[in-house]
Amino acid sequence: MQTYAEGNELFQQVYFKEHEAELLRLAKEGQSPKALFIGCSDSRVIPDLMIQSKPGDLFVMRNVGNFVPVYKPDEDFHATATAIEYAVSVLKVSEIIICGHTHCGACQALYEEISDPGLIHTRKWLSLGMKAKENAVATLGMDGDRETLLRLTEQLSILSQIENLLTYPYVNKLVKEEKLFIHGWYYDIETGHIRYYDPEKKSFVPLSDLGKQHQIDDYEQL
Repeated sequence: MQTYAEGNELFQQVYFKEHEAELLRLAKEGQSPKALFIGCSDSRVIPDLMIQSKPGDLFVMRNVGNFVPVYKPDEDFHATATAIEYAVSVLKVSEIIICGHTHCGACQALYEEISDPGLIHTRKWLSLGMKAKENAVATLGMDGDRETLLRLTEQLSILSQIENLLTYPYVNKLVKEEKLFIHGWYYDIETGHIRYYDPEKKSFVPLSDLGKQHQIDDYEQL
């Protein structure tokens, strides 16, 4: 805890002082983020650090495996659904990013037997990744390279979670009206690179390509 206390002191002395005006404006006027970021709780995945976003840019929801349960309109407790509902219906975000990553413990756990009664909630939650596992196994089989199988499972899970996200009526409606856009990202924790799913190419391509394309578009408009 001492390390965290020292870190907070450093934050107050350096970052907060440098950005005090903007942080106070956010405190006074409230937040208006442009994107909902649904990421994994993995301690190696740090959204703001990965894309160098600023306070107020992202509304972040993190859970085990960056999973999205299907829409279930009951009065039970739904943390992920609440974040989606609030971000879309109240904050009016225009983008939703579902970000998976390499070496995901949740996806690896899909291939392991969980019998510990103390992990009852974990076992149920991991069922949200089973479709990705089944599709990965159908593609590569169980006898191939395990790391290749896990990487494919991680990527297919992102697409599966996007499908689940589209079961939310208000999300689906806004997507069809082109007022809300959904993105699937895949973060490589070994290199820091992010790839995004390109539906036309049906594959994950470097996120940096978007920046290059933006530069080309700007040049062509000159």
